[in-house]
Amino acid sequence: QVQLVESGGGLVQAGGSLRLSCAVSRTIFSSSTLGWYRQAPGKQRESVAVITSAGSTNYANSVKGRFTISRDNAKNIVHLQMNNLKPEDTAVYYCNAFTTRWQEYWGQGTQVTVSS
Repeated sequence: QVQLVESGGGLVQAGGSLRLSCAVSRTIFSSSTLGWYRQAPGKQRESVAVITSAGSTNYANSVKGRFTISRDNAKNIVHLQMNNLKPEDTAVYYCNAFTTRWQEYWGQGTQVTVSS
């Protein structure tokens, strides 16, 4: 059974940092494009950052220069380092895996709250 398990969310003041981690099942990790998405109350879920199996990355304009996505291929973990957080970054953050067989998996989500 494929699992994605997020950790690292919490409450932080504006300007602070958090690091999200997502442990991904070994069976799909190496070949999947991995991503972080977020959903704020009353808004649609949006892509924050993605990283391909080859290590190419893409970021939403709103987080460029502040967030960094990375993957630890030895531990099957994808990270999202979030610096200079802003109140508008407050959302539930979800880990996503998209496999070469066009299958998509989601984590349960982790809450990030940034106070002003």
